[in-house]
Amino acid sequence: MAASYKDYYKLLGVGRDAKAEEISKAYKKLARKYHPDLNPGNKESEEKFKEINEAYEVLKDPEKRKLYDQLGPDWQNAQHFQQNGQGFENMHFNFNGQDMGGGDFSDFFETLFGGGGARASRGGSSFGPDPFGGFSSRPRRGRDVEAELPLTLEEAMRGGKRSVTLQMPKGPKTLEVNVPAGIRDGAKLRLSGQGDPSPSGGTPGDLFLRIRYEPHPRFKVDGDNIHCDVAVAPWEAVLGARVPVPTLDGEVELNIPAGTSSGRKFRLRGKGLGAATKRGDLLVRVMIRVPSELTSEQKELWEKLAATSTFKARA
Repeated sequence: MAASYKDYYKLLGVGRDAKAEEISKAYKKLARKYHPDLNPGNKESEEKFKEINEAYEVLKDPEKRKLYDQLGPDWQNAQHFQQNGQGFENMHFNFNGQDMGGGDFSDFFETLFGGGGARASRGGSSFGPDPFGGFSSRPRRGRDVEAELPLTLEEAMRGGKRSVTLQMPKGPKTLEVNVPAGIRDGAKLRLSGQGDPSPSGGTPGDLFLRIRYEPHPRFKVDGDNIHCDVAVAPWEAVLGARVPVPTLDGEVELNIPAGTSSGRKFRLRGKGLGAATKRGDLLVRVMIRVPSELTSEQKELWEKLAATSTFKARA
């Protein structure tokens, strides 16, 4: 299937007469909007990010932009015209695979600037029609690799260095990764040049580590907030008490007011997940536990309380 024409000016939202500064400004704005780290798991954003990187790769370079403008929407006919010896002056391009944020160029780009869109041979040499006649070859980047990095909630909250061992084509590889404090579930860490090597002498691919929160025995995650239950005795709920509550930072004491019912929730601000200045909250639910076994004396006291109390649980 023939490659489709891509309107790089439209992708960046600039006019065809846009200056270099305007193109750079438009690219930075869109790159921030669609960056994969800010849109974890969003395939549409990933594709958009690749497209705007490809557009910028062409329009930021005067020579590539000149060729693109000269060929125009009728690029296939123009390319055929120049391949018959009536084309443009010979030009040479340098490519920076890192600009693509971990993805390949489109078939349109590959066909226009060299590479022939040989997408099936990721990581190998690329041979294809030179837009200015003849054939050219250039080393391809190594293949990008994606892996999972499981973290406990405490590790995600604290951040710091982590040692990761991955099974790569040439055997196990151990890397030290710096995890940002408060990193979110599903976010990606990019390790430049740590993917598969290029078999043709090009630059290696990148490694993308997707963060996955491990299940926690005490906490449930709700965005940046976390939830947990704390058990209290009936007399603590009735009379009030200070009870220990677990947090990601260690144990704290929670003041339970007198007359607290089971199921009531208390919010501990800034004790959830997220970056230091924007952490979520910990929501603690009080659960009243009753003794399952009683001595005869204890049973007598409960019976006396039941006989004298005017409280109606089902009023």
